[in-house]
Formats: sequence, C-alpha cells, structure tokens
Amino acid sequence: MKQIRDRFDAAATAKPVPGESFGRTPDSARRRWAETLRTLYLRRKNVAAYLALTEETGLTPEDCHVLATMLAGRRKAEDALSWVERGVELAKNASDGSMTIYDLAALKRALLTKLGRGNEALDAAWAEYREHPSKYSYDDLMKYVPKAERAAWHEKAIEAATGSDLHSLIELLLETKELERLAEIVRRSTDEALAGVTHFATEPAAKTLEKTHPDVAARLWCAQGMRVVNAKKSKYYDSALSNFERARCCFEKAGLVADWQRIVEKVRSEHHRKTRFMPGLEAIVAGSSPTEKPSFLERAKTRWGARQ
Repeated sequence: MKQIRDRFDAAATAKPVPGESFGRTPDSARRRWAETLRTLYLRRKNVAAYLALTEETGLTPEDCHVLATMLAGRRKAEDALSWVERGVELAKNASDGSMTIYDLAALKRALLTKLGRGNEALDAAWAEYREHPSKYSYDDLMKYVPKAERAAWHEKAIEAATGSDLHSLIELLLETKELERLAEIVRRSTDEALAGVTHFATEPAAKTLEKTHPDVAARLWCAQGMRVVNAKKSKYYDSALSNFERARCCFEKAGLVADWQRIVEKVRSEHHRKTRFMPGLEAIVAGSSPTEKPSFLERAKTRWGARQ
C-alpha cells in the first residue's frame, strides 16, 4: 500500500518528458495510481482514506456512490443518503453525463426504505419510471409498491408507458404478459416503425404471439426480415429468410394470404437485385423451406457469449 501511495505522490511532482507517448505522462500515471488506491481502500472499506484521496483528486459521482455504499454497510444510512444526494447533484452537473446516476438513484431508494421512508422511495421509483418507462424500471417500481396495491399500480404504470419508444413498450408489455395490449400496439404501428425495432424485442414477442395472435406475429416476423434486408446485411440473409417463412405460416394461419402476397410484392419490388436473397424468398413463396438456420437473435447471443 505504501509503495503505491509513494508512486501516486511522486507522479504529482514529476515533470513531463519531451516526446513521451500518450498514456504515459505524469498526469496519466497519477490517475492510474489513484484508481489503484481507490480499489484498495474500497476493498478494505477504509472510508477515511478514500475520502482523503478524493480531496486530492477531485470528487466524482462514482466516488459518492462508493462512499455511500461503504457507509450503508456500516449501518450509517443517513450519512450514506447524504453522499448519494451529493453524487446525484454532481452527475446532473457533469458536462459529459454520468451513468452512475442510475446506480445512485437505485441506492437512494434502498436507503429510503431502510430509513422507514418507503413512500419517498416509491415516489422516487415512480418518477424514474415515468421518465424512462421500460421493463427494468417497471420491475424496480414494483419493488416499492405495497402488495395490496400492485394491481392498481400495474394499470397506472402501463398507462403511463403509452407513447414511449416502441422497443421499450414491446418489451414491457411482453414482460408483464399484457398480450392483448401488445397485439393492439403492433396492429397500430406501421411496417416501417416495426422494422426499426431490434430483434431483441420483436423476436421474443413474435414467438409468444404466434399461437394466440398469428396476424400480429406475422407482422413482427416480417419486420425482422425487412430490417435485415433493408440494411443489406447479407450474412444474416438466412435468418431473414427464416423470419419470412414463419411470417408466411402465421399469415396463412390467420387467413391473411392477401397480406402475405402484399409483403412478397413489396420485397420483390424493392430488393429484386439482391441475388443472394431473392431465390430463397421465391422458394418460400413456392412452398419450399430453405435450410433452417439459427435466428438473428440466437446468433447474436452466441457471438456475445463467445466474447464474454
């Protein structure tokens, strides 16, 4: 610990070396040693040493979150809450913004609950939800809702989400099993709007709605296929063809063959030059099934897992 502290102090008085490469200047070295000290102080739960270090380097929203967390662990909820509030103010005034503000907000709600101020925690969660309606903020909101009031708050939350971005709304309605509302939202949305939503939202929704609302599932499958084709992502054409094949099945199940034909004509008109894609689509139209490949979402998950 002493050696690290000595290197941190030495960096403060070191002079820049002419021609020194980026990332190896005294300032960068001092920041690097400061981060090492922060990590060590946090592991040792040394509040005093951590706070003293921030006085030398400048206090950040992240520091406030760390200090609040350490104090909360010592059952000093009031002190922890004051650091949270200080961190929130710093994050709000930061020119480049700070993702830590979400961690601070979550910690604030937990501390308010600990202090017996559950109503304030609920108010804070509701304000956060209204600003950013999503399945995540919904889950967080419901943590603070009394059990007897959950049905009423659920309705209130779903109503408040109306008008939010389509991606978040689809995920929220699917997560809360509001399938009728989800179906209605999709029916009211344009093909272009649905194609603008990522597969991470539309694919789970399409799979869930295939049995109960095949007409809606068909549009979601088409939207995924069109998203790939419009973006000219040729390496995902197999997935797009699988999407269109499932769309055809859903249209037929819903008795909407004319709607399927409309989609086919649209693709033919706009993408007839895509010779790596069109033969596969024509095979689907003719009733053949292209070799089944993993969906776009499944392939994305596989790639992400490999990277992790």
